[in-house]
This record gives sequence, C-alpha cells and structure tokens, in this order.
Amino acid sequence: MTRVTTHGLMITEHELSVPLDHGDPGGEHITVFAREVADPDGLDRPFLVFFQGGPGAEASRPTRHPSGPGWLDRALSEFRVLMLDQRGTGRSTPVDQLHGRTAREQAEYLTHFRADSIVRDAELIRERLGVERWSILGQSFGGLCALTYLSVAPHGLREVFITGGVPPIGARIEDTYRATYAATGERVRRYFERYPEDRARIGAILDRLQSDDVRLPSGDRLTARRFRQRGSLLGMSDGAEALHYLVELPFGSPAFLHDVEAAGEFARNPIYAVLHEACWADGGTTGWTAERLLPDGLELTGEHVYAWMFDEIAGLANLKDAADLLAHHEWPRLYDPDVLAANEIPCAAAIYAEDMYVPRRLSEETAAQVRGLRPWVTNEYEHNGLRTDGDRILSRLIDLARGRA
Repeated sequence: MTRVTTHGLMITEHELSVPLDHGDPGGEHITVFAREVADPDGLDRPFLVFFQGGPGAEASRPTRHPSGPGWLDRALSEFRVLMLDQRGTGRSTPVDQLHGRTAREQAEYLTHFRADSIVRDAELIRERLGVERWSILGQSFGGLCALTYLSVAPHGLREVFITGGVPPIGARIEDTYRATYAATGERVRRYFERYPEDRARIGAILDRLQSDDVRLPSGDRLTARRFRQRGSLLGMSDGAEALHYLVELPFGSPAFLHDVEAAGEFARNPIYAVLHEACWADGGTTGWTAERLLPDGLELTGEHVYAWMFDEIAGLANLKDAADLLAHHEWPRLYDPDVLAANEIPCAAAIYAEDMYVPRRLSEETAAQVRGLRPWVTNEYEHNGLRTDGDRILSRLIDLARGRA
C-alpha cells in the first residue's frame, strides 16, 4: 500500500492478487489495482466505489484539474472514493498475457473479464479493507457491474447509483442492438440536419476509401466501414461537433488520419472489442449480433463491434480466433431476477431519455423489476452526463436513493 498527496487529495494505492477464475481460487492469479481518493480530513469517511465505463478502459485518474472527473468533489464531500482499474485495464494485470496461448486458451482466459468477475474482485477488496458495506457508482458499463453486484453480493452494498447504464435483464441482446441501431440512425439524421454539407463530405470520403489505399498512422488501412464507425461519436454531448470538425479536415492529411484513428483506438483496449457484445449477454450466445442486425443503408454506425475488425485492425489480429470462439460461447447469467425483485438496497439511476448506447425503454423495464430502484429519466443529458455535469447528477441520485427527492 502506497500513500501520496496530490492537488490536495490523499491517494492510497492498493494492489490485490485475485483468482483469474473465482470458481477456482487455487488456480491462476492476476493483480487488480485500486486507487483510494480522499480529502485530507475525510480519511475515515465511508467508501464510494466507482465502476467506470467500458468494457476494457481503466478508471478515471483523480485530479482537481478541470480534466478530472467532474463528480469527484461532490463525492469527496461525504465519501472516500475507490477507483478500480478493472481486471485487464490500467495498472491491473494487462491482457497482453494472452500472447503465446492458443485461441481456445485465449478465449477461456477472456471469459473471466465480464461484470461478474469484476464484482467478485471488488468483494475481495472490500473484505481485505475490512469494510462492512460500501456505496457504488456505476457509469455506462459500470451500471452493468452495479446491477450484477446487486444480484450476486447485495450484502456488501450500502447504496447504489447508476448513470447511463441500466441494462436489460434476460436474453435481450437482439432487442438491445435493434434499439441502438435505431438510435444511431436517428442521431445520423439529426447530424446531417445540423451540418447538411457533411453528407456530401462523408459520401466523398467513403467513395475515396473504397478505391484508395489510405494508411492510418498505425499502418492499418483506413477502410470505408472503419471510417463509418466514427458515428459512435454522435452519442456524446459534443459528438456532432467532434465529427463535423473531423470531416472538415483535408482528406488524407496527417491531422485527418490521426483524428480518425484516435477516435477509435480499439487496439489500446482490446477487451472492448473482444467482449463488448458478451457484456450485454445475460445468458446465451451473441453470434456477432451487431453484424447480423446491421440495417441496410445506415450511413454511419455507432458503438458496435464487428468480426471484420479483427482482420483490419492489426492490434486485434492476434485475438481474431478467440473473438469468434467467444461470439459462440454460452454465457452464464449476470443478473438474478428474484434477488433484484426482493432488493432492499437503496438505489437510484439516471436514465438518459435519448441515450444512443443504452436504450431507454429497456432501461425503464429493468428499473421496474428492481425493488426500490428510483429512476430519474431525463433528456437534459447525453450518455456522458456524469462527465459534463457530475456534481448535479450525483447529488440528484444521492437524494433519490435516500428519499430526499
């Protein structure tokens, strides 16, 4: 355990050895890193554990600089915050340990990187720290972790806050992808309505990419379908502007190519590409759902993963066969409807009415199945609401969970 002070914050670093497979505690182990953040006069405050979005991205780095998480000051006013680098991310054991394993061994290894394993890691950390119960905040994919936590280890929870991440319960992955494609199509329509000249610009880019061998800074070829993935930007509050400023750059210029690649760095966080669909699977198989359900004529795609990415992105090529095995893997359930229906843990969730990544209708259906969960359905924010107005959103969720609103 290491303790440092930065920007007026007390930072305590924790590393814990955990089983790769929690069902086999005597088998292979990996390391999970967690960073505890507190005000100097708040070292004895109760814990709030942050489960970040993803999958496959590390936790926010704490700072009071404007680039830090906007909700942190509000949280620190009454909590110590524990930020997990979820297994396979950040300072936790990276998944580059997959090199040298067969595709089947890689796939087996990666089956242990969904929300259920992350929650069990958190439970081991809670026990190691001697905490009876703690509060949790789940953003986006972190909301899937929060609902899993409520299902498998509610005894460790004091209260639960979710933002933009209430998932469907049961075998609903096709419903999820139909809804996200519909939302993406609507965002593309609005984008071209706001920037009508960009339809011709993007059409010209796609035409050039069909015929020209254009290389990204990594050396990968920029294909038309890879460029179309930049539509994923449109789910954020500043996404339309970000895409507009990208496509107005001269085609093929260093700035254009750098920004296209930076907007989709799948190779940096391979867990995202390999397990994105699996994280939605509350049982059953995924079978490349996004690829199977891709609508004809959709000009830009969203937060969707496709089998072809493992051919076109060099940083993912070594996982191609494992990814296909995982697409046909029979996944265990993440959520327990009976436990959720009998829930006694105070819960509140911000459900963004026009969320492009997490369908509102399915989120509301789930909220109705979790006893005592108080949903806040709002059209004030996009999926990144916690980043843009974290103080207000977290305060509202705390008030809802505690019956003050």
